[in-house]
Order: sequence, then C-alpha cells, then structure tokens
Amino acid sequence: MCDRIAAQGYAAIAPSIFDRSERKFQSGYSPEEVAVARKFVAAPDWDAMLRDSQAAIDAVKDVGPVGIVGFCLGGSVAYAAATKLTGLKAAVGFYGGAVVRFADDKPQVPVQLHFGEKDSGIPLSDVEIIRSKRPDVKIYVYPGAQHGFSCDERASFDKPSSDLAWQRTLDFFAERLSHGTASKGSSD
Repeated sequence: MCDRIAAQGYAAIAPSIFDRSERKFQSGYSPEEVAVARKFVAAPDWDAMLRDSQAAIDAVKDVGPVGIVGFCLGGSVAYAAATKLTGLKAAVGFYGGAVVRFADDKPQVPVQLHFGEKDSGIPLSDVEIIRSKRPDVKIYVYPGAQHGFSCDERASFDKPSSDLAWQRTLDFFAERLSHGTASKGSSD
C-alpha cells in the first residue's frame, strides 16, 4: 500500500503497530495466517497504536501536509488518529470495525470512511450510528461489497468498489494535502 501511495507522489510510511506484540509481524490472507492475525486484533492496545501512529506522523511532518489511511483495524486507527493525534490534515478509513466505538469523538481534521454494504463484521446499523453521530464525516457504502473489498489478495476483493473508493481517497487527499506530500499509516 505504501508503494501505491508513493506512486501518486506522496511520501509514505507504515508504522509497525504490531511490533509491541511480535517483532516484525507480517500476515497474509490464508486461513492459517488470518487465524494467527486475529490474536492481534482481538484486544488491540489503542494507546500504543496511536503512539506509534503519532511517531510516524512526526517522522514525516517536515515533508509536507500529513494524511493517514488505514484498512480494517488500520481504518479504525485512522479514525481514532483524526480525533486524538496532532499533525494531521486528513484521514481515510476503510472498513474500520471499531469506528463505531469512537464515533462520539469529534475528528480534528476532515475524515472520509468507506464501508461494504455486505460486510459481515460491520453491520449497516453501525455505519448509521457513525453517520448520525458524525454528520461532519464523509461516509461511503459500496453496494454488494464485503469486508476487505479493497484488498486484491482476499476473496472479498471487489474491483469496481475498490477502484471507486481509491479514486475518492486520492481526490480527498489531493484536495486536503495539496501543497506537498502526504504520509500514510496503514494496517490491513
């Protein structure tokens, strides 16, 4: 994902938010790898993830305006970062299941969120709660899309939804990070 963002002319950085639990942790999308990864997302250390995200923001803030984008758990981290961290100009979250928990927290920067209509882990009722509590946040729901719809390594990949969400993300960043480069923190 960092390479994809860098290809757009942005500086990109991804904090290793799982290093506190297991150094250099990496996961693919096989059933076995997903089962191992679930131990990290079952009880996330939000404070630690936000500290690591703040460190990433601080590491690139001299490059230009900073944005954050995250996927799955990272989508929730991106939203929480928009409400709690300093140095950001924009935040984008893709299918962040915990965003509903943080919906009472007001973002300090513009936020865009992307959800799949058929996401079995994030019911549309949660999306509506977020929408009602955060009318200041731009929320997109993709018809027929499931959780992980933007990840081409998952069975749930939905190219039309992914392409549209990505273009919306790029447009959002282009508008809000216009004079310089952006950095990105991501977890998928």
